[in-house]
Amino acid sequence: MNHGWFHVRAAVALIACLAVMTALDAQEGPTGEGEGEAAPVAAASPQSEEETGSAAPGTSPSELMELLRTGGVVGGLIFLLSLTMVYLIIEQLLSIRRGALMPADLAKSVHQQLSERKLSEAQHQCQMQPCFLSNVLSAGLSVVDFGYQDVEKAMEDTATEQAARLFRKIEYLHLIGTLAPMLGLLGTVWGMITAFMEFESKANPAVSELAPGIYRALVTTMIGLTVAVPAFAAFSIFRNRIDELVAEASLTAEHVFVDYRRDEVRRKKKLKEKEKKRTNDVVDRIASDVHEREQHG
Repeated sequence: MNHGWFHVRAAVALIACLAVMTALDAQEGPTGEGEGEAAPVAAASPQSEEETGSAAPGTSPSELMELLRTGGVVGGLIFLLSLTMVYLIIEQLLSIRRGALMPADLAKSVHQQLSERKLSEAQHQCQMQPCFLSNVLSAGLSVVDFGYQDVEKAMEDTATEQAARLFRKIEYLHLIGTLAPMLGLLGTVWGMITAFMEFESKANPAVSELAPGIYRALVTTMIGLTVAVPAFAAFSIFRNRIDELVAEASLTAEHVFVDYRRDEVRRKKKLKEKEKKRTNDVVDRIASDVHEREQHG
């Protein structure tokens, strides 16, 4: 992955995260101001309060925003990781595809040009369609004059290198899946410490005084796990997908050079036959010379 672009994208995600957190803080102000005015209304109409309480909890978007705001700084960091995770998942969905790694007509075109010994045209075709398969084929074409054994070794090394690059990209998802719950646990521990600090100011604080702090502490763990689960799932799916496509691309590259390998075997066989025939001729000539000398002697 290009580190420059990655830093720019990370900065954009950070700005977006800060904007969301600012918007959440801005919403908290008007809500707090309206609580005093809303109290008499709620007292005057208990029936409407019961109807409101009977609604399903956790389904309102405002409650989701409240959870994100309650997470504080740690929650904001986890939210930033979630934005990065979404970006990485979308990027890998677009890049880890059969059409992106192995264009449909590339293998057929290079195979035909290689059969016609048009090596420069085949190299140009690979350069015009940069992808996993074209890099592997280009590595093989660069050493085609040294024999199929060198071609096979060059393609194998290049395939390993290209696969490592693909795996390095999805490693960020594994990193996010590891960091998110750890940050959530950090926020929970800090929140629990803050909640139990009530014992310093009060000898026997009520449960109702401890409950809000504990609630806020557990929110970060929930947010962290919410980010970690899809991150690990996406990492596993993309890893299996890369293994499948890399194996398929390597097999396709070998099929492109199958005629070249067959021709090389034929050439070696003919050379051996010629060498054997030449050796036999030399032996026959020597034997004839020896026979003639024996007759003259």
